Amino acid sequence: MKTFKKYEYLPAPPEEVYLALTKAQSIQLWTGAEVEFTAEFSFWEGDIVGKNLEFEYGKRIVQQWYFGEDNEPSIVTIKLHPDRKGTSLEFLQTNIPDEDYEDFTAGIQEHFIGGLADFFEEE
Repeated sequence: MKTFKKYEYLPAPPEEVYLALTKAQSIQLWTGAEVEFTAEFSFWEGDIVGKNLEFEYGKRIVQQWYFGEDNEPSIVTIKLHPDRKGTSLEFLQTNIPDEDYEDFTAGIQEHFIGGLADFFEEE
């Protein structure tokens, strides 16, 4: 099992980034797909499924993501740090199966973090 960590600057205050990550309508805007987001969630027609564990408004989100029934759940912690002109997003994911690591982290960078960055891109 592997761990993935990534930082991304977003030109919006932490509270706006937090809402973009926790409100179904906002998530649909930056993912471009139907989203279920309650205690459990599903993005991209089940490509990412999990359970929300903790919320700290404007600061932190902790989720459990699943890699099939045979693997340990993966813990995703998203921290939002205020920056001079926006937010520094810290994305940390543990327990990524070795065989899924390359493809999965490429998808996270392109679609999850990249989609969020595109959503907040300055004109």
